[in-house]
Amino acid sequence: MLSPRSTERRHRVIPLATALIGLAALQLSLPAAGRAQAVSSLGGAAPAPAVDPLLGPRSALPKDWVGSRGVTQGIPILMMAGHADAQGIGGSGTSGEAVGLYGAPPMRPGISDEHYWCLQVAHAVAVLGRQRGLNINFHIPPVRTMLSGDEAGTNWSVGRDHAAAGGYALEIHFDAYGSSGVGSGLIPPLHRPFSTIDESLAQEFGAFPMNFRDRLGGPKRGIALLEVGKLEGPLEASLRDPRTRERTIKYIAQRIVYALQRGIAAPGSNPAAAMGQQSPQSQSQLP
Repeated sequence: MLSPRSTERRHRVIPLATALIGLAALQLSLPAAGRAQAVSSLGGAAPAPAVDPLLGPRSALPKDWVGSRGVTQGIPILMMAGHADAQGIGGSGTSGEAVGLYGAPPMRPGISDEHYWCLQVAHAVAVLGRQRGLNINFHIPPVRTMLSGDEAGTNWSVGRDHAAAGGYALEIHFDAYGSSGVGSGLIPPLHRPFSTIDESLAQEFGAFPMNFRDRLGGPKRGIALLEVGKLEGPLEASLRDPRTRERTIKYIAQRIVYALQRGIAAPGSNPAAAMGQQSPQSQSQLP
């Protein structure tokens, strides 16, 4: 979620159905490399459904950009968890439907449920990405409450420097539940022409307009924001359920890593082995 909620429609949390669990399990059994082999280029991707069985609705806002700028194969990727430096102040992220509407206890006291799940997913992407050969790292700010977004160590400042140096900075988010949320999709970075990584993530998750909400702070600094989905319904239920939590995080991480790999391998990208750059000093474990 990217701004305070307004009104949120009331609707019942739907437990994760057995059929949905089976679908996610089947998709989890397919390694990202296998999926990448099935699609030889960005142009060969099959259209995604408007409503994903697990992640829910995709953004229906108009996509007014195309990512065609190639990237270097060894491009440094920096993963960040949304709202990591804004806990306890405005902009801490959505509570999620379970907490905000039904009074469930938060996943971890003192932080929003959105930030909790952003941490889990961003870390999982970094770990899986390294296993798949990506030049990827994971940044956690030094403290969870930093009043200025441009202070040293914040997502904005570290992500800005990483993007300015030629890397790809990606911040994970979950959108607000109910009518306040839009759905899954990529809000692209605005510091240079859109890349094949941007396009690949948009094909996998959906897309937001480039000037969404008059240009947000992250994209203006070169940081891509990925809304995984609205924190409600089957998605939130599968994350909260201990029986499906690990599988759900792994499934989301696999889809993100697949999209990153596909964007890097897209036509027009530079096949050089590495850029000769190092990612910013980051932590690889959750606090």
